[in-house]
This record gives sequence, structure tokens and C-alpha cells, in this order.
Amino acid sequence: MRVIVALTACSGLLWSGLSAAHGPSRQKVEEKIDIAAPPAAVWDVIKDFGTMHTWCPKVASETSQGGNEKGATRELKLPNGHSIKEELKSYDATKMSYSYKINEVDPADIPVANYSSTIEVKEGAAGGSTVEWSGAFYRSFMTNNPPPDQNEEAAIKAVTGLYTECLGKLKSVAEGK
Repeated sequence: MRVIVALTACSGLLWSGLSAAHGPSRQKVEEKIDIAAPPAAVWDVIKDFGTMHTWCPKVASETSQGGNEKGATRELKLPNGHSIKEELKSYDATKMSYSYKINEVDPADIPVANYSSTIEVKEGAAGGSTVEWSGAFYRSFMTNNPPPDQNEEAAIKAVTGLYTECLGKLKSVAEGK
């Protein structure tokens, strides 16, 4: 009986030590912006999955296949020559929303893994719009002790910067400025 109690205690200590040495945890970022344009006008700017380059300065150009159908793909070309490959997961024109995931990205560009995102246009104040862009992801370095450019803080900073810059440009485009 003592042996069983001792083994149980040892396995409990081992398990608690292993659970403390875990990899990355899922992170979430959400950014919103109010735009002085009707929701339909804002949706008209972002509704085509293959036209992110028209409202996001971080995208130099893009190619896409599949339109706005689930499974459609786009390849975003960045100013540095790198690319990001994404896939459309859901699209709802009535709700003015779509969700997508990143299939391939260089951690030097955005240090994330298992990234999924949703962008949605909602009615805002005084006939304007509110655009909400949210994402969930892990840091790109999936084991313990990530380098500083691939840790949770770097991933959050990169995604937040992307959303902020692109939403700012979207606001300018939609408001005609």
C-alpha cells in the first residue's frame, strides 16, 4: 500500500512539473474602428476576399482563386517580396462578415501559427459603420523559450500593428479621403 501511495505522489509531482513546462498559449487580438460611411459602402470596399491590397498598405499586391466561396485562396505579396497564403473559411454577405486562416507565413513577417481571423462591418453611430477585426493565434515558435522576435508579445504586436494600419487605410478609402 505504501508503494502505491509513493508512486501516486511521485506521478503527481512529475505531472505538475510537466504541465508547468508548456508551449505557447492561444492569443487573441481585436481592433475596431468607426468609419463615417454607411455599412454598405464600407462592406463594398472589403467584401471581395481577393482585394485586400486595395485597403491594406501592408499588402503590395495579391492573387486569388475561388472568389468569395468557402475554400477560396489568396496570396498576399508584401512589399519585402515575401508572401502570405490564406484561405477563406466562411463568408456571409448578409452579415457583412468573413473569416479566413493563414496557411503559410514567414515568422519574420508575422510571427504567428494557427492564425484565424474574422472581419465584420456593423452599423455604427449616426449612420456610420464600425469595423471589427479579430484574430486568434499562437506564437510561431511552438516550443519553450522562444526568441524575442517569435514570442507572444511579438505576435500580438505584429497582429495589432497589421489591424491598426489596415483599418486606418480602410477608413481613409471608405470616407473618400
